[in-house]
Amino acid sequence: MRIIRFLNANSVPVLGALTDQEEIYLLPYPGFMELVKEAEERGVTPLRLIEDSIAGTQPVEEVLEDLKLLVPIVAPEVWASGVTYEKSRDARNYEATGGKAQEATCYDKVYDAERPEIFFKSTAARTIGPNDPVYLRSDSQWQIPEPELGLVLTETGKIVGYTIGNDMSCRDIEGENPLYLPQAKVWKNSCSIGPAIRLAETVEDAYNFQITCRIYRDGQLTVEGTANTAQLKRKFVELVSYLKKDNELFDGTVMLTGTCIVPPNEFTLQDNDKIEIEISTIGVLTNPVKVQQQARELA
Repeated sequence: MRIIRFLNANSVPVLGALTDQEEIYLLPYPGFMELVKEAEERGVTPLRLIEDSIAGTQPVEEVLEDLKLLVPIVAPEVWASGVTYEKSRDARNYEATGGKAQEATCYDKVYDAERPEIFFKSTAARTIGPNDPVYLRSDSQWQIPEPELGLVLTETGKIVGYTIGNDMSCRDIEGENPLYLPQAKVWKNSCSIGPAIRLAETVEDAYNFQITCRIYRDGQLTVEGTANTAQLKRKFVELVSYLKKDNELFDGTVMLTGTCIVPPNEFTLQDNDKIEIEISTIGVLTNPVKVQQQARELA
């Protein structure tokens, strides 16, 4: 069972349950976390609450492709983990040294360290949903998407759902100096999540999500890569334990868990590219790539 948000015929955001048969049922809750809280208060699982809510009702007439999908959750904060896959470590080393590293870098050290890399990625205002454009940063010449599995968390750090995230990144800015990481990661429309939330209780093995990223240019497939969460160096509970350590979590926080798909080193995103990130049993997150109008005006 998956949860989606979309605009109804009156352009009002509504919550829906998306079955594995692609049927969509309206839910009487304003948001995903309200559903989770209601289930907790009733002493049932979110899946059971949904099944009770839609029993005896009919699915909506529209199919998923006809809906104006929104972010499946208005996450108050999005955090991200870095260097959680070996390929991510290698890519960061290439950025920092031009492929000429002769000794261990900070990325090698954090890959093997007890403490993971965790950084702040986005706020609700900077986070977009399916089919909305991600923006290119005007002061970077080497930008890529980072397809990642996202964890939807309660304020206690419990994982209640899984979603898809695109952690847009500027490889040249981070490669120039690791201290520039916030600028390499955070700007307007630099994070997208969606199109749905897969209920955690319906996932048999969270370390067997198949991830695929496709980038199209002028309608042609230009980059394609695949990975599996089985390749993760760290466990999700480990990442969450460090995120919540001496920190305050808000209901609906999303934590991105790192990437194992990195485009070729000579590749950079361009205006009008299209990014598709697919994760098995969750869906496909699609976003066009755009240059910000402000960037055009300053050029």
